Amino acid sequence: MNSATVRNLLVRGMLAGLAAGLLALVVAYFLGEPRVDAAIAYEEAHSHEHGMEVVSRTMQSTAGLSTGVLVYGVAFGGIAALAYCFALGRIGRFGPRASALLLAVAGLIAVYVVPFLKYPANPPSVGDPGTIGKRTTLYFLMMVLSVLLAVATVILGKRLAPRLGNWNATLAAGAFFLLTVGLAYAFLPAINEVPKDFSATLLWQFRLAALAIQLTLWTSFGLVFGVLAERVLAPKQVRAPGAARPTPVAH
Repeated sequence: MNSATVRNLLVRGMLAGLAAGLLALVVAYFLGEPRVDAAIAYEEAHSHEHGMEVVSRTMQSTAGLSTGVLVYGVAFGGIAALAYCFALGRIGRFGPRASALLLAVAGLIAVYVVPFLKYPANPPSVGDPGTIGKRTTLYFLMMVLSVLLAVATVILGKRLAPRLGNWNATLAAGAFFLLTVGLAYAFLPAINEVPKDFSATLLWQFRLAALAIQLTLWTSFGLVFGVLAERVLAPKQVRAPGAARPTPVAH
């Protein structure tokens, strides 16, 4: 893959990330923001300090949310596109679209779902401000471990395939991933700082909304980027709907 192709895929990855960010923004606004408002109301009801609001809540939930999600989407799309360039052809004989969707699903699991199951997202008012550094460090440590274990799983599966066959190699590699992730869960410390009187329903809804946002971001990126990548990598195979098939030429 030459530099021009990588550059074209990078640009298209950023565009796909922007499109995915727009869809994730809709989910974040309608599913996430109402739960954030409810958590802030709980915090205000239980707090004895009332400081001046530097940025209004309306600004945070509109312009602030839009800027954060869209900038994140573009950056996310660029990084994912570079990962796609590296993974293409190394994860099996899949076409551009299938490779993009497979990478998106694998990335969602390794980058978000695995760390989320150990250290799930919490709304405002949940968590001790004094432990924010520790919680952030543990979350990113779990994320790095998950990504490294996912890469090791792919390598292991490819090395076992000639001896065990693709199916058995996939099962063995999957078992390795589950076992090592389970060990990481067991050895890394747990964090439980949810107030006793905090609504369990609200906490559950907030976490589901956070998961829905990431699910929308990753899957929509995989679908959109797959189409754009195919136009770069296999332009002759992409035909307009209703276009006539080329007539075979006899030799």
